[in-house]
Amino acid sequence: MSLLRIDGLDVHIQSSQILRGVSLRVEPCEVVCLVGRNGAGKTTTLRTVMGYRRPSAGAVVFKGEAIGGLPTHAIAARGIGFAPEESEIFADLTVAENIEIATWTRPTARTAGERIALAYEVFPRLRAYAARGGTQISGGERKMLSIARALALDAELLLLDEPFEGLSPAVIPTIAESIAAITRLGPGVLLAESNIHHVPAFASRLYVIERGEIVFAGSLEEAHRDAAVLRVIGGRAS
Repeated sequence: MSLLRIDGLDVHIQSSQILRGVSLRVEPCEVVCLVGRNGAGKTTTLRTVMGYRRPSAGAVVFKGEAIGGLPTHAIAARGIGFAPEESEIFADLTVAENIEIATWTRPTARTAGERIALAYEVFPRLRAYAARGGTQISGGERKMLSIARALALDAELLLLDEPFEGLSPAVIPTIAESIAAITRLGPGVLLAESNIHHVPAFASRLYVIERGEIVFAGSLEEAHRDAAVLRVIGGRAS
């Protein structure tokens, strides 16, 4: 049984069809990347899994349970954490409070203190900024905080929307290493990315989405060799 399975997902926004028959899967302890240009349907896929959008057809199944159409708070309570592209941290709260607030959402066997400690273990830079406000840290640190907050939910699946977008090349490896560390703890990760060159080498599988449809599924190495895929998302075949 897959951790997350999406089968034949259609999503409409008003009269426009945004997703067409999207299917993918994520297993525990793996990073799966959904790659596509801006407007291809990546964020809509993640937001539909998280309950912000209702599917028109198809299924979203988490740990064997159909969750498509459930409210967002119910999906979070089942163990799915979401770090949106804009980070969306609480500017009026400190770094520590942003992380702590996630522990209120989903009671688990881990105590709040254990979950907070784990978030700082994965993102040690945030510990030094624990007392700072949400607007007093850099863009890269806000990305870290958004992921750390999702991790503090004690999530079994993390949805990361463009975690590398807008970051300096010096910061990207740090966040990639942290994502790898998260999967070693057990959760699966579904990561949306517009730049194939930002896809971590340790990604288990890659799906390419174009105009709301999956046009490729395979390894990162296979994607780099596929000229048709690279025409869709940019880059050069190797």
